[in-house]
Amino acid sequence: MNSSTSDALFDDACAYDNAVKSTCQEKYSEFAEVMSDYRDGRIDPGGVKARVHELFKGHKHLILGINNIMPKNYEIILPPSDEKVNRQDATTFLKQVKVVFQDKMEKYYEFLQVIHDHMNLTIDILDVIKTGMELFKGHVDLLSGLNYFLPERIQITFPLLHDHKQGHQLVIKDAFLNEVKAVFHDKLEKYFEFLQLITDHKAQGIDTRGVVAIVKELFKEHRNLILGFNAFLPEEHRITLPFELHCHETGKRRMVAANYELSWDVLDIISKSLDFDDLFQFACVCKNWRAFHKMYWRNFLALQEPLLVQKSSFFKKSFSFISIPNQKVYRSKMINYFWHFAYSGSSSGYLIMTGNNNSFLLMNPFTRRKKVINTSTFKVNFSYFAYRVLLAFDKGSKDFVLVALCKSSNSLHVYQSRNFGWVTYSTMGYPWMIVDFVVLHNTIYVVNDKANIGILNLNSANIKFLEMKSIPSVTSLSHLRLVSCDEQLFVVHTKPGVVFNVYKIDFSTMKYVKLKTLGDIALLYAPGGNYYALSNPNRWGYESNSVYVLDRSSTKCRVYVGDDNKLPKYIGPREGLHIMRPYWLDWSFRHLHYEIDYSLAD
Repeated sequence: MNSSTSDALFDDACAYDNAVKSTCQEKYSEFAEVMSDYRDGRIDPGGVKARVHELFKGHKHLILGINNIMPKNYEIILPPSDEKVNRQDATTFLKQVKVVFQDKMEKYYEFLQVIHDHMNLTIDILDVIKTGMELFKGHVDLLSGLNYFLPERIQITFPLLHDHKQGHQLVIKDAFLNEVKAVFHDKLEKYFEFLQLITDHKAQGIDTRGVVAIVKELFKEHRNLILGFNAFLPEEHRITLPFELHCHETGKRRMVAANYELSWDVLDIISKSLDFDDLFQFACVCKNWRAFHKMYWRNFLALQEPLLVQKSSFFKKSFSFISIPNQKVYRSKMINYFWHFAYSGSSSGYLIMTGNNNSFLLMNPFTRRKKVINTSTFKVNFSYFAYRVLLAFDKGSKDFVLVALCKSSNSLHVYQSRNFGWVTYSTMGYPWMIVDFVVLHNTIYVVNDKANIGILNLNSANIKFLEMKSIPSVTSLSHLRLVSCDEQLFVVHTKPGVVFNVYKIDFSTMKYVKLKTLGDIALLYAPGGNYYALSNPNRWGYESNSVYVLDRSSTKCRVYVGDDNKLPKYIGPREGLHIMRPYWLDWSFRHLHYEIDYSLAD
């Protein structure tokens, strides 16, 4: 940035600051906090945009003024002024939409929902345009009518490919051209050949059939480009491909016959554009779509692990799941119905929460199953991360066990669905304070604050401690956590800012074995003191011998990477920071389905 640009930006910032002071003096301190959080990296430009939008509601010049000091790609775009759009115009347009889709009323209601979300500021105008273009595809009158309500600089245009059936031209987006360029970065002659093809077609030198034939050859072995190009073709000319299902375990690909009313490559495109809840609705359409969804969903769950659980309550009370390697966000409307529950942890694919009605809620957003467990045995704490939790299922049955360690009272409560009862374990008093537990070999192992390892007996209310021949030195400042991975039991021992050690329990010698390196394992830390482990993490997009740390106070994931001779340096979670929203809650693993075996108990 040159000095003149820097000076101009400084002047804009000062002018904006003065405008806020003069217009909304009562909100100036909140605005200063927003900018402080942005400067210190606790929120990104998108967070500034959202909070300013809400903070200065009713002050259009302040909302738009932030654009002068923020990155261009985070620019706030408001709907056009009331001078151009009035209620009567909008009502007339909605009636037109309703008439066009009188035989497909679900499209009309979907458009109403989009408008509602935009009016409530949960989506921006660009999302309205994207959805409108999909819903109104093939209806030039509706697309043109939608333009009437859009700012002039983001009007929908209809260049390039000509749809002879509808008599208008469709858009090839810059994003697709950039994707073609990226794929052929080492063979740019193919990219330029594609550009020439589009130019020739626009000049009617090549008809649509000719374009399709050339594109199929040009994009051969690039399935995503072919399917992406379909979005710009008339329906009768779209390219169909046999659906390929990738088998994660063997690495082989299976071809599935495309003999349904919609080809499976089209269903594949639809599925990839949907969020969690929408995919379940998608599966309810018909038998053929259910069959596709079953395969697609199994493949989806196998290839994306783990997901981050994120909560946002500033703009809209919502939960999201985020894939770090894919930089993909999935939103779940279902969870939002249980917003009033407090989060405790994730286990066996379920999110575990506590309610203010003395209950635990177990919810699996990937299967849409939920369980509510009430208790009169003890008072359930209604606060975030009040419990360490573990959910395990009985081997060979649908019965399950919920283990809940209350952090405030150090009491250990265990619920068994087979007898609908809670048991409070009696070995919780000082100095035998249980601090963590995990499932290994169908058995629940525990560790106490003195580093003693025990087995939780589900047939009686006691814990059998093992006779260990070596135990690491721990103090009152030590944090001990258990992790099971690759059929082995690990103990993580930390003192914030001082110690980070990992031990393997050698059951043949009954000793703690201190590790010099994690080897082909990555540890993942989450708020509330939860640790998880990934073996062979590279297949998921993570580094070996690494620790991934989520901060509840930010939206950043810190990564610590070791080398061949030592553990990664890990100084522990930061304390005392102001919690901003959205913020991380946890790592969510769907493939970790813990099972216990009652017959193994003494």
